[in-house]
Amino acid sequence: MSRKEDTNLVLYLVVSDLLLTLLSMYLAVHLRAELPWGTNLPPHLVSVPVGIYLMVVIVWGLVFQFFSVYAPTRRTRAVDEVQQIVVAVVTSVVLLAGILYLSYREVSRLLFLYFAAIDLVLLVSHRLLLRLFLNYAGGSSSATSRVLIVGMGRVGQELARQIHERSWAGLELIGCLDDAPEKQGDFFEGVQVLGKINDVERVVQGNEIDEVIITLPAAAHSKIERLVLKLLGAPVSVRMVPDMLDLAFSRATLEDFGGIPLIGLRDPAITGFQRLVKRSFDLALSVTLFLLLWPLMLLIAIVIKATSPGGPVIFKQERVGENGKFFMMYKFRTMVPDAEQVALEKFQREGVESFEWHKRPDDPRVTPLGRVLRHTSLDELPQLFNVIKGEMSLVGPRPELPYIVAHYEPWQYKRFSVPPGITGWWQVNGRSERTMHLHTEDDLYYIQNYSPWLDLVILWRTIGAVIKGRGAY
Repeated sequence: MSRKEDTNLVLYLVVSDLLLTLLSMYLAVHLRAELPWGTNLPPHLVSVPVGIYLMVVIVWGLVFQFFSVYAPTRRTRAVDEVQQIVVAVVTSVVLLAGILYLSYREVSRLLFLYFAAIDLVLLVSHRLLLRLFLNYAGGSSSATSRVLIVGMGRVGQELARQIHERSWAGLELIGCLDDAPEKQGDFFEGVQVLGKINDVERVVQGNEIDEVIITLPAAAHSKIERLVLKLLGAPVSVRMVPDMLDLAFSRATLEDFGGIPLIGLRDPAITGFQRLVKRSFDLALSVTLFLLLWPLMLLIAIVIKATSPGGPVIFKQERVGENGKFFMMYKFRTMVPDAEQVALEKFQREGVESFEWHKRPDDPRVTPLGRVLRHTSLDELPQLFNVIKGEMSLVGPRPELPYIVAHYEPWQYKRFSVPPGITGWWQVNGRSERTMHLHTEDDLYYIQNYSPWLDLVILWRTIGAVIKGRGAY
C-alpha cells in the first residue's frame, strides 16, 4: 500500500471510528428509553446534551492516538488489532466516566453501559470487516506492495516464506537477488532469483518494485551501503533485516513481521498522526482558498488568453515529488508560447548554460503579465489542485525538475522523503534570490525539524514574502 493510500486509510479510520462512537451514544440513549430494564426515568434524564457528544469526540480522539490505534495495521495480526482497540475503548470509557462524574452526574449508568458495549462491538466489527475487505476485495493492484528481497540466505528464505504465508499483509513477493552462482535462476517460494545484487536498479525499474528488503549478513556492510546509495534515486521503500546493528541511520524505524524485525531506512519523515494532521490541514485550507479565489483565477485565465493567445492558460510541467515519484505540476502560464526557443537563442549568444536558465530576472521568456503574476505569486494558484489531489502539500520542499535531480549528489535525495510544497523554508528565506537547485540544505532543515507549528510559521512568513515581492521574478 502506498503512502498516499496509507494516509487515506488512516483518515477514513479516524472519521469512521468517531462516527461509530457517536452512533453508539445515540443508540444507547434510545435503548435506555425503550428497553424495559432499569428504573423508569423521565425523558430529560435519558437524553444526552450536545456537550457530552463533544467530550466523546475529544476523549476518543486523544486516547486512540495515544495507543497508536491508527498506525498501519495491515501487517499486524487481527488479534493484535482487536486487542489494541479493546484497550483503547476501555481506557476511553473509564476516562469519560471520570469526566462525567466531575461534570455531569445525571447521565444514566445503564445508558453508559449500553454505550460502552455498543461502541466496543461496532468498532471491533468494523475493523474485522475492513480487514476482510482489504484482503479479498482490495488486496490486489494498487493496494499491494510489490517486494524484492536482496539476499537469499537462511534469513531471506524465511522472509520469503513469511510473505507467502501472510498474503493478507498487503505484500506481493516479486523476486529476489543473490550473488551466489548456484542460486541464479532458482525459485524460492514460487519466485525466481532475478539476478545478482548489482542488478538491483534494473530489477526495480523493470518490475515496478515498491519495497526492497535487504537480508544480507553483517559481513556485507560495505555492500549494503552501496546498495542503499544505488536505491536513493529510485521510488522505493528500503528496509533491512537487522543482522547488523552497528549501522546507524537517521529516522530509522523498527517493525515486526512474523517475528522478523525490519528496520526502515527510508521511511517518510512525516508519519502516522502527523501525516494525517498535515493532509487534513492541506485539504481544508486548499479547498477553502479555491472557493474564495476561483473568481480571481478565472479572471487571470481570461487575461492570459487575451494577452497571449498562442498558448494554453495552464502550464503543466513534470516534477519529482515524494519518494521520487513523478507528477504534473500546474501553474498559470507566464511565458511566451515559444519560450524555450527564445531562451535558447538568447542564452546561447550569452554563453549561459541551460542549467542556469531557471528564475533569471531578465528571462526573455516571461510575458509582461507573467512578471506581475510571478511577482505576486498568483501564477502558483493552480497548484491548489495538486494539493487537493495529494501530489503536493501547502508547505514542503519545492517539487524539483527531473533534469536538476539528475545532477543530485546521493545525500540530496533525502529531500524527497516528504511531500513537496507550494511554499517552504527556502522560499521564505530568499525565494528566487537563491538558486533553486542549491537549496537542499533548507529542505533538509525542514524535514528534520518538521512540526505542524513550523508549517504555520512558514505560511505566515510566506504572506510577508509575497507582499514584499522579495526575490520573485
